[in-house]
Amino acid sequence: MKDKLQAIKDEALKSIEEAKDLKILNDIRVNYLGKKGELTGVLRGMKDLSNEERPVIGQLANEVRNIIEETLEGAKTNLAKIERERKLTQEVIDVTMPAKKQEMGHRHPMNIVLDDIKAIFMGMGYEIAEGPEVEKDYYNFEALNIPENHPAKDEQDTFYINKDTVLRTQTSPVQIRVMENSKPPIRVIAPGRVYRSDEVDASHSPVFNQIEGLVIDKNITMADLKGALEVFIKELYGEKVKVKFRPHHFPFTEPSAEVDVSCVMCGGEGCRVCKGSGWIEILGCGMVHPKVLEMVGIDSKEYSGFAFGMGLERITMLRYGIKDIRLFYENDVRFLQQF
Repeated sequence: MKDKLQAIKDEALKSIEEAKDLKILNDIRVNYLGKKGELTGVLRGMKDLSNEERPVIGQLANEVRNIIEETLEGAKTNLAKIERERKLTQEVIDVTMPAKKQEMGHRHPMNIVLDDIKAIFMGMGYEIAEGPEVEKDYYNFEALNIPENHPAKDEQDTFYINKDTVLRTQTSPVQIRVMENSKPPIRVIAPGRVYRSDEVDASHSPVFNQIEGLVIDKNITMADLKGALEVFIKELYGEKVKVKFRPHHFPFTEPSAEVDVSCVMCGGEGCRVCKGSGWIEILGCGMVHPKVLEMVGIDSKEYSGFAFGMGLERITMLRYGIKDIRLFYENDVRFLQQF
């Protein structure tokens, strides 16, 4: 058995010396040291040895194993070095060649305008408020003075999840939640995604974005509303833009108005975008209805307030002269690169 161990050692060392790559080295390790290797086979035969021979052969087998393992590691290190040098020689990199150009991303035009709007209102002391997109019917309609039989509650306009739950059709529910959980004075804007059952075309989408604002305090008047919106509009579109308020009706404000600005495309001269009128509607607003205040526990005799709401897509389209709302959602890089 001693002779057999010596023969295994000699054969293994010779094979290691002749190995040309790491794969062959691994095969040698398996052939001699693996579970079914030659050295393991010798060790299994030790059960037939006498008690005197067994420790001697065991020690010799361990010495052979250690020699083979050390020789394998040395050969592995040497072959890895040779392989690395070969790659360095063959894979030459010309450091004078220009690197691959990294394409930079572009901010979405609606994000640009949204950040500008936030900055304008935060500069006037407003805070940013958020709320759930899956909303209770109460917050989306009833708390906003929209009765059970109001046309806005028709299933043709609203996505109902069940009788009492909807995908919010506006961000006004955020205002109700803020008033329920905060005491006046309140000054917030609520940007967010809303849902309505509209056909997709150049100016409509079933999913779009709104920004609504709310101010509640003592002695708030329509003059405060007009002043705040005029500051906002001139900051966004420039000092030359004119602002006009027209009487309108919204269930949750009284009195109510729609706000027009002089056409940013033609400067008020009249064009296809403003249909020759020189004016474009951009948002709705009004004084918060006393009934809405009472429903959230605010004394309408002591406090008053105003609210306004606008579509982010419409504001962005007017700012950049974009004529099709679908461009915002197609993620065409050629379109986004312009911003």
